[in-house]
Amino acid sequence: MVFSSQVFLFYFLPVFLIGYFVLVWRGVRHSYLNLFITIFSYIFYGWMEPWLIVLMFSSTTIDYIAGRFISAEGASQRQRNIALTASIVANLSTLGFFKYYMFFMGGLNAILSKFGLDTFSIWNVILPVGISFYTFQSMSYTIDVWRGVAPPAKNLASFSCYVALFPQLVAGPIVRYNTVAEELATRKHSMDLFLKGITFFCIGFAKKILIANQVGVIADRVFASDAPGILNSWWGSVAYMFQIYFDFSAYSDMAVGLGLMIGFHFPRNFNGPYRSASITEFWARWHISLTTWLRDYLYIALGGNRVSPRRLYFNLFVVMFISGFWHGANWTFIAWGLYHAFFMIVERYNGKQAIYKKVPFVFQVLITQVIVLFGWVLFRANTIGEAFSMWKSLLGLMPVSAADPLLTAQIFTPLNCFFMIIALFYAISPWRAFEWCQKLSVRRISVALFLFVFACLVLFTQTYNPFLYFQF
Repeated sequence: MVFSSQVFLFYFLPVFLIGYFVLVWRGVRHSYLNLFITIFSYIFYGWMEPWLIVLMFSSTTIDYIAGRFISAEGASQRQRNIALTASIVANLSTLGFFKYYMFFMGGLNAILSKFGLDTFSIWNVILPVGISFYTFQSMSYTIDVWRGVAPPAKNLASFSCYVALFPQLVAGPIVRYNTVAEELATRKHSMDLFLKGITFFCIGFAKKILIANQVGVIADRVFASDAPGILNSWWGSVAYMFQIYFDFSAYSDMAVGLGLMIGFHFPRNFNGPYRSASITEFWARWHISLTTWLRDYLYIALGGNRVSPRRLYFNLFVVMFISGFWHGANWTFIAWGLYHAFFMIVERYNGKQAIYKKVPFVFQVLITQVIVLFGWVLFRANTIGEAFSMWKSLLGLMPVSAADPLLTAQIFTPLNCFFMIIALFYAISPWRAFEWCQKLSVRRISVALFLFVFACLVLFTQTYNPFLYFQF
């Protein structure tokens, strides 16, 4: 189910909220509230593919049992290690099979065919929505319990609620168990929190419908073109740059808002990444929950900064490689991760500063975003070859298609230019929805509700409404 769908907005969410707050009003214990959330979360997740519920519940059960073994009184270190290993292997095996099986088998068959050997038949494996998010989230629980930085879940119902929480289930932010453990046991519900949640949700919904979907049409037309000219290439690449930011940050805003409505505080996931003056700063501002997850569970485990410079660069290489591969089973994602790894290593060698640090600040930001944009081309392309073709088009090194003037007429309409200007203004301005929604006023709530109603009206006219990060 999609947040920006009529089924969710006008059926699922109202029924859930009414039922939930009736239970709150009647003083039902939090364990039953958690069970209510879990049931609706499973409905949300299994709306189109009910079998996905079985997969997620299996992963949840394994990690819950592992957590009980790890935290059991009198458990030896060997037993705790075995339980942790079982959790990690189960999660990574599940993720590996559903997300990477076809990729690896395709690569193996390509190698075998080159040597004239028989190839394997490949099953058509469907990628479960959001599996990368909830496996990382569930796996972080057993690691934190093993480390002693998170309390063990008191019961399976509460832990199932944590894993399945529908607000952030399929596209994050990745929530650590220790950040919501107390709220699973007992949490406050207030009109102030509820209004904050509504404001967050409305702003995120408006960003998705009024900006991300609009500029996404431009990006799709340019990337579907055979040989766009230099102007159209830049216009389309910038449009995709805006689309992926506003699409993903909009989902995070809506997730935070939905969480606040029912008493949960989710972490911030974006902080103006297109205002960054270096690639290191960009990754401190972009998809913060994934960046911190990789830092805490991979980078530090590899030695972090407490190693020789060569090992430090290797650690950065591994982390960014995993970051790219986590996003998808395609060479383009791997190349995107390694592309960013190169700049991260260069900046670390330069004292965590960009090599263009001495130019005026505005040019530091501009250069950084051009680097990011070329990376997004890799991320968006279906193949490495397509990415190189687009790079050549951006540099004016590709022959231009005879149909390019028609493409220009399609993507440079007054309405498209208007939405691109709005996207640019919001992306580079110091105004951030996360701060804006913290201090409520009648005016701010009214603005948010107006944007929500207007976005709903626009939604009825749109046929283009994907969430890009659902594929991860």
